[in-house]
Parts: sequence; structure tokens; C-alpha cells
Amino acid sequence: MRIAHRERHRSGRIGWLRAAVLGANDGILSTASLIVGVAAANAEHTAVLTAGVAGLVAGSMSMAAGEFVSVSSQLDTEHADLARERAELATDIESERVELAGIYARRGLDPALAREVAEQLMAKDALGAHARDELGISEISTARPVQAALTSAATFAAGSALPLIVAAIAPGATIGWAVSVASLVFLALLGGVAARTGGASIAKGALRIAFWGALAMVVTALVGRLFGAVV
Repeated sequence: MRIAHRERHRSGRIGWLRAAVLGANDGILSTASLIVGVAAANAEHTAVLTAGVAGLVAGSMSMAAGEFVSVSSQLDTEHADLARERAELATDIESERVELAGIYARRGLDPALAREVAEQLMAKDALGAHARDELGISEISTARPVQAALTSAATFAAGSALPLIVAAIAPGATIGWAVSVASLVFLALLGGVAARTGGASIAKGALRIAFWGALAMVVTALVGRLFGAVV
């Protein structure tokens, strides 16, 4: 007797992984860049830390609000599409059956088999079949605004805390360099972990995020040097 094997796919992680990586990356990068920029303007240690804390709080709230609004818009679109599909099923189910069979036929099924598959699936859950195969909406991809908002806010705060801790313990004259180096390490680790979780190349993920982090901190440091005053 053949025993069915269990498969583990990573697609179910897409929703929370995207929000988590985006939040942590923004937290590290924006706070580190802010600290480096203010430090480059020859600000006092207290002013640098104050700017960093303000960046953490403001950034966390901004990430939560932005993710909630963005994902809510996606959810509204999904609901509107489902409502339209539900109405079409109620008024002309035969056309919907033909439409679904056509989708399966274009994917490679024999027309007769495509028709049979469409009939059986619609007999069990017509709306679910059309949502999945016509609209591309499934349990995995369904928008979750609250989850995205909370994940982004929490991971942004966690990411921001890392350069802040480094800034708090580093001597005043070395804050910029200490935060820059430590943050690049944090970013590379984050990119590697995210790539590993998503099944991608760890080295590529680490280098990609570290490159943009270095670029952002160089630019903000130049801005701080250029103005040479406390922001």
C-alpha cells in the first residue's frame, strides 16, 4: 500500500512574510539612516537618540496605517469581484459553467473532461471554484489587513530597536560608523533569513538588502554633512 507523502510548501507564508520582511527592513534602514544623518550633522548624543526614538514611533505607526489601508483596498476589490461572481452565478449559471470549463480546457484538459471537472467542482462549491480558477483568489492569497498592519508595525519596531541599541552604547564620536556597520550586518542577516524562509538564495537575499541599505545610509550621511546642523 502506498502511503501519501506530506508536502510542505512556502506559498502559505507569503502574506505574513512580505509584511514582516518589509517592516523589519524599513525599521533597520530608516532608523539607521536617520541616526547616521543626524550624527553626521555633529548633533549631540542625546539629540541623535531622540531622533532615533521618534523615527521608531512614527515609522511603526506609519507602517501599520499604510499596510492596513493598502491591504484593505485589496480586500475591498476581492469582495467586489466575489459579489459580481455570486450575482452571475445566480442569474446565468450555465454560462459560468461554460466559462469555467473553458479555463480548464485552455490549461490543457480535453474539452469533455474540462466540462466534467467544471460541473463537479461547481456542484460542490461554485463560487469557490470561480474565485480560485477565474479570479485567482484563494485562502492563501486572501488579503488580511489587520494581520498585515500588526505584523508590519511590530517588525518595524523590532528592526528600529537594533540600530537604536547600537547608538545608545556607542561612544559619541563613533555613532555614525558603529550604527552603519552594525545595521549592514543586521540587514544582511535579515535578507538571508527571509530568503531562507522563502526558499530563495541566501547569499543573493543578503547582498541585495545590504546594498540598498549601504546606499541609503551613504546618502543620508552626505545630507547631514552638507547641512552640518542638528535636524
